[in-house]
Amino acid sequence: MTNKLWKLLTSLRLTVVLLAFSIVLVFIGTVAQADEGLYQAQARYFKHWFVNGFTFFGHKVPVPLPGGYLLGTLLLVNLTAAHISRFQWTWKKLGIHLTHLGVILLLVGQLATDLLSRETQMRFAEGETRAWSESGMDYELIFVTDADADNEEVVAIPQKLLAPGAELKHEKLPFTVRVKEFWPNSTRPEFRAPMMQSQGAPLTTNGVGASFNFRPEKVTHAMDDKNVPVAILEIITPGGSPGTWVAPGWVDDEPMSSFLRRVWRQDFGKQLADNMAAKLTRPQTIEASGKRFTFSLRPARTYTPFTVTLLKTTHTTYPGRPDLPKDFRSRVRIQNPAKGEDREVEIFMNNPLRYAGLTFFQYQMVGEEMAAQRGEKPSSVLQVVRNPGWITPYAGCIIVGVGMVIQFMIHLVGFVQKRKTA
Repeated sequence: MTNKLWKLLTSLRLTVVLLAFSIVLVFIGTVAQADEGLYQAQARYFKHWFVNGFTFFGHKVPVPLPGGYLLGTLLLVNLTAAHISRFQWTWKKLGIHLTHLGVILLLVGQLATDLLSRETQMRFAEGETRAWSESGMDYELIFVTDADADNEEVVAIPQKLLAPGAELKHEKLPFTVRVKEFWPNSTRPEFRAPMMQSQGAPLTTNGVGASFNFRPEKVTHAMDDKNVPVAILEIITPGGSPGTWVAPGWVDDEPMSSFLRRVWRQDFGKQLADNMAAKLTRPQTIEASGKRFTFSLRPARTYTPFTVTLLKTTHTTYPGRPDLPKDFRSRVRIQNPAKGEDREVEIFMNNPLRYAGLTFFQYQMVGEEMAAQRGEKPSSVLQVVRNPGWITPYAGCIIVGVGMVIQFMIHLVGFVQKRKTA
């Protein structure tokens, strides 16, 4: 049985079959992006061990497929086993050994990148300081209370736990959070004007739910759209339930709240729009065990042990083409008390900042002209990437290149020597 298994793992037929399945998976996964969206297709087809049915030009096909993780792992095992079984460990085979080592490193590095890499965004206006970055897709339900006179205590519940019917408890929360409903996506909030009687009963009589209507929306997979969730919660304290609340993702998601404010100003005028925005963003609080808790549904945060302050934004475009960026950059200050660092750096296109295991890329910007039109401060968005395996693709390609050159030179020298002795 061991010999048969080893023969299978070292088989070139297995290599051909795995490569054929890889081609099929890449084709199907690429086609599925039109219906499922880029990120979901990548996660479902290439970042799983198995694919339980796939989408093909809008049709659901109930045929299981091996996922990217399974194919990559089997190819790695097959390549390693075949190399050990067939190749001789001599200096004349050094180039081949290095080439295979480079390919193995590329496969391992890609797996490490998929499992360990994280992408978040750091948004701030000029003069603002951040010690965190936010997810572009995932949210978290937070409860904030005063820990002491100078500090706050934050309890964060990941979005994946907010399933309808779930009862969530935490040792630092003197109450239970019952999730009555959770919508992964929602329509824009609708203001409940007092003079309109046809809007029906509000979702809740507490907090923002009394002033706005929220409705579920089909999950979108378009690259330019975003899913904004809404949770309907019941808080159960030892003394009873103070009622039901709505926690909308529109409030603490800065791009979404700014978008709503701009749309409302166009539709209702500045004064009414600002009043509506103030009602939407008014903190929602509950009291339990002598403490006051403020809660909201916000983009999931990743905190850093240092701070980043946006000092200046620079945004220029090509003459006659205001829609075509020529150069945009952010001048920031990095302050890390633990290391005694306080310095300024510039982040711009093709010139990221690598610091503390993170890479900061210039992603988006609202320059002075556009900010003035919106009545805002100039702002910037940095893409923050944590990828412990970022060096492996470079190292793998270098090793493959060196191995191919060495093997070519070995054959070239041997060929020249044979010509001389002929």
